[in-house]
Amino acid sequence: MAGSLPAGGDHLGGTFGQAPSSLEGWYPQRLRVELLHRNGVDADPLGADFDYAAAFATIDLEELKRDIKQLLTTSVDWWPADYGNYGPQMIRMAWHAAGTYRIADGRGGAGTAMQRFAPISSWWDNGNTDKSRRLLQPIKHKYGAALSWADLMVLTGNCSLELMGLPTYGFGGGRLDAWEPDEGTWWGPEVWDPHHVESYDDMVQRDERWTGENGDADYDLQSPLAASHQALIYVNPEGPYANGDPMGSARDIRITFSRMAMNDEETVALIAGGHAFGKSHGQVPAAQIGPPPEIAPIEAMGLGWHNPQGAGNGKDTMTNGIEGSWTQDPTRWDNSYLENLFGHEWEQTKSPAGALQWTPADPDAPRTPDAHVPGETHALMMMTSDIALKVDPAYREVCERFLADFDLFTTAFSKAWYKLTHRDMGPKHRYLGPETTISDDLLWQDPLPDAVGVPLTDADVDALRQAIRATGTPVSDLVVTAYSAASTYRDSDKRGGANGGRIALAPQKDWPINQRTVPVVETLRGVKATFEQGGKHVSLADLVVLAGCVGVEDAARAAGVEVTVPFTPGRVDASQEQTDIEMFEWLRPIADGFRNHVSERFADFAPGVAPEAVFLDRANLMTLTAPEWTVLTGGLRVLGANWDGSSTGVLTERVGALTTDFFVNLTDTDLVWKKTDDTETTFTGTVQATGEERWTASRNDLVFGSNAQLRSIVDVYAGSDGQERFVRDFVAAWDKVMMLDRYDVKGHRRYGPMAA
Repeated sequence: MAGSLPAGGDHLGGTFGQAPSSLEGWYPQRLRVELLHRNGVDADPLGADFDYAAAFATIDLEELKRDIKQLLTTSVDWWPADYGNYGPQMIRMAWHAAGTYRIADGRGGAGTAMQRFAPISSWWDNGNTDKSRRLLQPIKHKYGAALSWADLMVLTGNCSLELMGLPTYGFGGGRLDAWEPDEGTWWGPEVWDPHHVESYDDMVQRDERWTGENGDADYDLQSPLAASHQALIYVNPEGPYANGDPMGSARDIRITFSRMAMNDEETVALIAGGHAFGKSHGQVPAAQIGPPPEIAPIEAMGLGWHNPQGAGNGKDTMTNGIEGSWTQDPTRWDNSYLENLFGHEWEQTKSPAGALQWTPADPDAPRTPDAHVPGETHALMMMTSDIALKVDPAYREVCERFLADFDLFTTAFSKAWYKLTHRDMGPKHRYLGPETTISDDLLWQDPLPDAVGVPLTDADVDALRQAIRATGTPVSDLVVTAYSAASTYRDSDKRGGANGGRIALAPQKDWPINQRTVPVVETLRGVKATFEQGGKHVSLADLVVLAGCVGVEDAARAAGVEVTVPFTPGRVDASQEQTDIEMFEWLRPIADGFRNHVSERFADFAPGVAPEAVFLDRANLMTLTAPEWTVLTGGLRVLGANWDGSSTGVLTERVGALTTDFFVNLTDTDLVWKKTDDTETTFTGTVQATGEERWTASRNDLVFGSNAQLRSIVDVYAGSDGQERFVRDFVAAWDKVMMLDRYDVKGHRRYGPMAA
C-alpha cells in the first residue's frame, strides 16, 4: 500500500540494540554471561597479531616527550590554556584516568584508557577532560598504533609535572587500550536519570553507597567502591553533601583513598602535590552547562559540557563549580600550597557558580594571577577537602612534616604519583620503555626475587612428577592446592597468581578457604628438600603448580584419556618481607564458586547479591570465557576440589576421575531440584519417580543448568561424544589459569605486553 515500508508497516519503530530490546531491560536479574566476551579481538582494529611492546619500542621516548611538552605550551583558540600552560589540566586528566582504581577488586585505573568511554567519560567529575584528550589528538595521530591512548594520557601527566619543575619518579609504558565501553564494572547503586535532572551535576549522588552517618562508628562505604559519590573520582570538594564540613570531608578522604590503596602520607602528598598546580573553574552555574559527551548532540563530535556563556572557555570556563587557584604561581612546583593552607585563616564563601569554597580571612593575603587576563589578580582559594588536611590530626602531622622538608614532600609526591598511575599495571616486568629502570622494589608492586639456580630440564620435571606421585597425596588435594594458588589472580590489576609461592605465606596460608592446601604444601616442601639434595633448585611455586598438573593427568587417565598437561617452569618464591599482608588481604574471596565456597556471612557482606553473580565476577577477573568457566567448574567438581572437601555439587560416583559426570547428572531429566531451606543456597536433586535424594548442590552448581547460555555449553559436554573434548578443553583452561600471571614468559597471552 502507499507509504508502507519495503518489509511492511508504515513506520520504523526501532533498530538493532535500541531500548527496550536489551535483555537487561526485560530481565534485570538475568546473569549476564555474555560480559565475559567483551572487548575481544573482533573489536580490536589492530588485530590479534599486533605486538604493542614491539611497536612501542620503535618510539624515541625523548622525542615523544619533547612533542608533548611543546604542545603543553602552545595554546589554541578553541580551548585556550590557563596561564598559557596546559600542564595543570593534563595532570587532572591523567589523575582522573588513574584515580578510578580501587583495591577491592582491582578494577579501574588508567590501564585501558576507559576515560574515553561512558560512563567514565561523562561523569560530572570528568568535566572537560574531553578537551584535554582532543588537544592530544595530533600527538596520538603522529605516533599511531605504537602509542596507546592509555600510555599517552599518563605520559602527558608526567611531562606536565616535569615541565613545571617536579622530578618524576619514572614512567612505564605498556597499557593496552580497550575498544569498547566497560559494561560490567559496578560503579555504585545510585541511578542517574538524564531525563529528570535540572543540571548535570545532579548525577553526583551518594545516598545508597554509605551506611551510618559521617562521624559514627558504623560509617562505611560499600565494597568494592572507592569513590564517595557516584560520578566523582574521589570526594565532593565541597564536603559531604556539599555541606562545607572539613572534618567530615577528612573522613570521606581517608576511606576513599584507603580504598585506592593509599595511606595517609600518600593521600596528603597527592592532594597537596596536585593542588600545587592550576586552578579550579566555576564561572557559570551548573544548570547552564550542556550534556556530557555521551549524550551531547551529534554535531558536537564527541565533546560535551557545552558552556553557552561568553566564549564558553578561557575566563568563562566551568568545570566543577569552584573558582580560583591555590597558589601564587600555578605552573611551578613549590611548597606554596601548604604554606598558604597553614599560613592563613580561611573563611567560607561562594564561587560565581554558587559552589562553596574558602578564601583567606586576611584581605592582605597574597593573590593569584588571572589565568587569562594579564595584570588581573584574584584571592587565593581552598576547597573544603583542602581545609580537611588542616583540621584532621593525622593529615595535619603529615602536612607539617612536608612543610618543614620540601625535599621530603617532593619525593613523597613523585612516588605517590608513580604509584597512582602504575598501580593497575602489575609486576614491573610488564612495564615498557627506558624510564622503567627504577632500582627500588616497591612493596605495592608485589615484588618477586630473581630466579635461583639453573632452569629445570624436562628430565628434572619428569623426576619431580614421579616424586609427587610417590607421596600418595590424593588427586583432589593436589588439584585444589594448585588451583587455590593460581586463582588469586585478577586481570584487573594483574595481581595474585601462583608465581611467588604466596599460597605458603601469610595471609593466604591462613585463609579458611585454603585450609586443604596447608598439608599439601608441607608435603611438597619435603619433595623440594629431597630434590635439592642433588644440587639443583626447584621453587615451591613451581612444585605447587606441577603437583596440580600431575593430579589432572592422573584424573584424566582414570577417566580413560591419556594426556600430558602443559607445565612451564620458572616461577620463584617470594619472601614474607616481600608480601604486603594488608594489601594481599584484599584478594581473599568472600565467595569462590570454583571451589564451591560461600562465606558464612555472605548474606551480611553482600545483601541482595547472588553467589552466582560473584562467581561470574571471579570468572571475569580470571579472563575466562563462558566455555572455559563451564569446563573448569565441571572438572573441579568431579575432581573433588571443593574448598572443604564436601560432596556439594560433586555430581559423580567416581570422584577423582576427570569425567563429564557433572554435566550429565546436572541435566538429568529424571531429577527435580528442590531448595533445602528458605535461604535458597543449597538444593537437593531428587529422582522424580522414587523420591530418592541423589545429589546436593549449591547455586554455583545449578546456575550451569538454569542459565540458558551456560546450559547450552553444558549440553556439549554432556553429549555421548563429549568426554575427550571435555578433557582437552579442561586441560587448556587449566593451563591458562596456571599461566595467568606468567608475564615473564613471552607470548603467553594476547592481552598484555609481552616479555622480552
